[in-house]
Amino acid sequence: MTDLDRITEQVLRQIDASGFKQTGAFNLRHNGIALCHGDSEHVKIKKKTEKSGIDIFIDGKTNGEQVHIPVVVDASGMTDVVYNDFYIEEGADVTIVAGCGIHNSGCNESRHDGIHAFHVGKNANVRYEEKHYGEGEGTGARVLNPVTQIYLEEGAVFTMDTAQIRGVDSTHRETEVKLAAGAKLYVVEKLMTHDKQSARSNMAIELNGDGSSAQIVSRSVAKGESRQVFHPKAIGNASCHAHVQCDSIIMDHAEVSSIPEINARHLDAAIIHEAAIGRINDEQLVKLRTLGMTEEEAEAVIIENFLN
Repeated sequence: MTDLDRITEQVLRQIDASGFKQTGAFNLRHNGIALCHGDSEHVKIKKKTEKSGIDIFIDGKTNGEQVHIPVVVDASGMTDVVYNDFYIEEGADVTIVAGCGIHNSGCNESRHDGIHAFHVGKNANVRYEEKHYGEGEGTGARVLNPVTQIYLEEGAVFTMDTAQIRGVDSTHRETEVKLAAGAKLYVVEKLMTHDKQSARSNMAIELNGDGSSAQIVSRSVAKGESRQVFHPKAIGNASCHAHVQCDSIIMDHAEVSSIPEINARHLDAAIIHEAAIGRINDEQLVKLRTLGMTEEEAEAVIIENFLN
């Protein structure tokens, strides 16, 4: 077992809501290396030999188990690139808790690029939780660029809950999903930017099998002079259903672009998109102010409720 230092423990508390423990199946990556890892009866984690990263094998008897694979970077000037592949067998039921936190106390950019591929077997049920977080008193940028590739076989269900908490100066997210017959995808993306931060999120969802469905919900708050761009795309290649919803609150001198795209290539493909960008509701602010809150406190309550 490994004793974790104060900064690592502090960052882990932010990115792993369930609480990281060195029990069961887990892998903690710290400054580009696997600091510690463990297997369970039904989940095996193996280090890749040809490139940086791990392969996670989840057998079909897995039932309700959690797998924790957080990443912490606290070396200023580091660029960490990792490739993780998940192989989930037919019928498995598992929760994967990921996330990355960067603590940068220096003047050079610290960056993590995580490329995750999920190969999900028939009728498996996967929940994937991913939080991104940045901190540190240094002037160096904190950059996170995740790539998520999801391949769902017949009847598989995948729930993806992602959140960028705060402190990330730049992020470029790429998400690609392919669904076979009867597969279901649920995505909730929450994002906050401030100061001069920038965020871009691209999604390409291909519904390739009859009866497949996808529900995409993106909620964001842009403060200061930050910039956000959302480009979710749903492509219906079969008799399917998809709903894409993007809601954003804009504040100060921020800028938000929402570009939902739908493409039906089958007569029975039903695809809906919605997008809304607006300021905080003045009536809500006034109501909370009458309860004794300052304007800043009232804004914080509204934003928290909006994102959650």
